[in-house]
Amino acid sequence: MSQPAFDFGDEPADDPANPTYTVGELADAINDQLRRGFSDGVWVRGEIDGLRGSGPHTYFALVEHGDSGKAVMNVSLFAPMKRNLTPLLKKHRLDLANGMKVRIFGHLDYYAPNGRLGLKMAGIDPRFTLGELSQARDQVVRRLVASGLFDANRRHDLSPVPLQIGVVASVGTAAWHDFHDEIRRSGLGFGLAVCDTRVQGEWAAASVAASIRTLAARPGLDAVVVIRGGGARNELATFDAEAIALAIATSRVPVLTGLGHEVDRSVADEVAHTALKTPTACAAHLVDRVAAYRDRTEARWAAVVEAIGRDLDAADTRLADRAHRVARRTHAAVERADERLSTRVERLRLAPTQQLRRSESGLVRRREQLADRPPRSLDSELIRLDSIAARVATLDPAILLQRGWSITRTADGSVVRSVDQVDDDAVITTQVADGTLTSRIADR
Repeated sequence: MSQPAFDFGDEPADDPANPTYTVGELADAINDQLRRGFSDGVWVRGEIDGLRGSGPHTYFALVEHGDSGKAVMNVSLFAPMKRNLTPLLKKHRLDLANGMKVRIFGHLDYYAPNGRLGLKMAGIDPRFTLGELSQARDQVVRRLVASGLFDANRRHDLSPVPLQIGVVASVGTAAWHDFHDEIRRSGLGFGLAVCDTRVQGEWAAASVAASIRTLAARPGLDAVVVIRGGGARNELATFDAEAIALAIATSRVPVLTGLGHEVDRSVADEVAHTALKTPTACAAHLVDRVAAYRDRTEARWAAVVEAIGRDLDAADTRLADRAHRVARRTHAAVERADERLSTRVERLRLAPTQQLRRSESGLVRRREQLADRPPRSLDSELIRLDSIAARVATLDPAILLQRGWSITRTADGSVVRSVDQVDDDAVITTQVADGTLTSRIADR
């Protein structure tokens, strides 16, 4: 090594016991030490952050948040190794993504051009990531069960004809088109209220939860549908988030999910009213439910029409039978009436002659009676008149006055029947048989 000499004494500038390195030499020395110290490579676990691609290569930081602060290790996944690891990741349906917890294998490397220590990734443990996802999922489920919210949404009744649907989806994706096309092809009168929502990435959980709450608060909806197409397990783990589970559990309307592939089952599926395998299956479930309601309604209407038809036919039969009976009875009644009328006409025809005959006989008898009755009648009537005249004579006032009776009247001509009718010094007149006497009351 050659170093510039400074005039600080007679010591040589390049002492083997205390060497001076160039930057490149120091970088090589660091890498030699790293290779000797970690000759077999090293396993590191942490959370992916800042994932980015640069052509065929991938770069990210492995981050750990601890009590003493944040620790960061830069990781490089170069194209040859990336091609080797891709089948392993696909087998376990994993994609590298921000926020994903991983355990990776690699070799430490000090990169001289930027002076940074990094890890060249050479392997990954999928079971660690899946285990972390499963553990986080189990914790969310346990908290929901403990709070009594795990089956809260299933306690809501789904309308038998759910036509007004709120949809949480990323509009424009294949999942959205699958769901929408299935609904449209049904030809039924569905109404969709759609929240265009991010369903993957760092802010997906908060976005999906907010959309569910927004639609659940909207009046007039029969159900809310949450859909997403297939993807890596760690991407679908978004729907294991507690925020989404709580939004579903506390929704006032039933929530249906159609998330991922048929093998996927998220916490959102567990707490939903109804979990379907795919977005298409979710739409088909709604279509089948409405179609079944329509078919039941039409079948019942057909049954009502058939029953009414039978009743009308029976009523027509009864009415016709009664009409025939009425006609027969009317005809018989008319015939009897005709017979009675004929009899009565004959009686009326004979009655005057018979009546005249009876009247003539009666007149003859009366004439004979009258011819014999006058002498006897006059004698008895004379005797009766004499008796009446004798009784009348006894009641004649003049006769009574001749017998000594008198009639006393006041000045106004009223007959005095009581002493109370006259006052002292009053003038009264007394009628006797041969005249009238006038008197003045001196004492009563």
